[in-house]
Amino acid sequence: MRTLTQDLASMLTRPISKLDRDRASLLLLDWTGCAVAGRQEPAGQKITNAFPNEDGNCIRIGASKASPQMAALHNGCLGNVLEMDDVDKRAILHAGPTVIPAALAMAEHVGATAEEFLNAIVIGYEITLRIGRAVGPGHYAFWHNTATCGIFGATAAACYLLDKSDLVSALGLAGTQASGFWQTRHESDSMAKQLHAGHAAQAGVQSALLSAQGFQGPRSILEGEQGFFAATCPGADPQDVFKDYGNGWLIHQTSLKPYPACRHAHAAIDAAKLVEAWDGKSPIIVETYADALKFCDRPDPKSTTEAKFSLQHSVALIFAGHPLTLDAFTADVINHLQIMRVRDLVQVREGKGFNKAYPAHYGAAVIAGGKRYSVDDAYGDPECPLSNKDVTEKALMLLKEGGVSEKKSKALVDATLANDFQSYKVLLP
Repeated sequence: MRTLTQDLASMLTRPISKLDRDRASLLLLDWTGCAVAGRQEPAGQKITNAFPNEDGNCIRIGASKASPQMAALHNGCLGNVLEMDDVDKRAILHAGPTVIPAALAMAEHVGATAEEFLNAIVIGYEITLRIGRAVGPGHYAFWHNTATCGIFGATAAACYLLDKSDLVSALGLAGTQASGFWQTRHESDSMAKQLHAGHAAQAGVQSALLSAQGFQGPRSILEGEQGFFAATCPGADPQDVFKDYGNGWLIHQTSLKPYPACRHAHAAIDAAKLVEAWDGKSPIIVETYADALKFCDRPDPKSTTEAKFSLQHSVALIFAGHPLTLDAFTADVINHLQIMRVRDLVQVREGKGFNKAYPAHYGAAVIAGGKRYSVDDAYGDPECPLSNKDVTEKALMLLKEGGVSEKKSKALVDATLANDFQSYKVLLP
């Protein structure tokens, strides 16, 4: 009897076009900027310092080369540090920091071509997003989808590049390692969210390597009576991994983030930008969907992490005229008297219409100056996408933050978008 994992694997045999690979290149560029800048942050430095002496042939950004498993762990953690990584709104996860580090590590390990590397990214996104969109709100209530669903995509990407790997068995191994609890969001000094992404990338590589040796995993990991969906997805149907989302690979349906804040705060930021007039002292009302409040209702953030997960802080930045740069979420700005004064005026509440549209649409409204300003989709979503120029400028900004020279940054951007994998690897810091 065929399992759902076998059927899911069979969906990956359709052709991958140059247009698909170009989309993978754009997301690779976005992830690269996030990871390079992320290494400069305290969490990024701790990740590097934890494993200083490793042996292997795979790039670790800002550190010595390592085994494919350790390279995937290291780079996977870095890509999620800044909260600027790509996101899929229906799956409510970041595919980039799990799939791309696994694909990169395995591509280096086996000497893959640029085309093979980019194909692996396309396939990894497909698996991650299909499972992520199927797990439902019962899963997301406790589990970090990036970690628990990204591990499947990381495995699929690695298996695509590794001869003799058994994708179905490897996905079984991946599923039995899926982990990552949202408790990390309740403790401001916790860095476990970054570990979630790194572990998923690392476990994906390990699952592929083990499967190539004939190490067997459970083939009915998705629908089994004690499998992934039964254990972690109350109310969800495993068959939903096969939903029809139209023609083409799902990598084209992902969103890119223009602001260094939680994605749940982005629609409120966009609505705040529409405000035409405000008297500087009256309340600012934010209406949005329940999950945005669950994760980002923080009226008095005390740290960079808390500020990035604060609707009040993000909206206050707009009303105070502060640009949404990386330093907008640092202690100096968090504790700036003007920002604090405006932040105290921001009130948040649930909007039923936004709840109904979510997660297909991340919407919000801001009421200020006697008027209501509303957006149905956040900037960077497929409905209002970032242009290639926007993505390039974001990457150049992040590379500069990561200490890369302007000349080298431009060369790295050009190599990435030209699908020049050899130059890309040489130019990575």
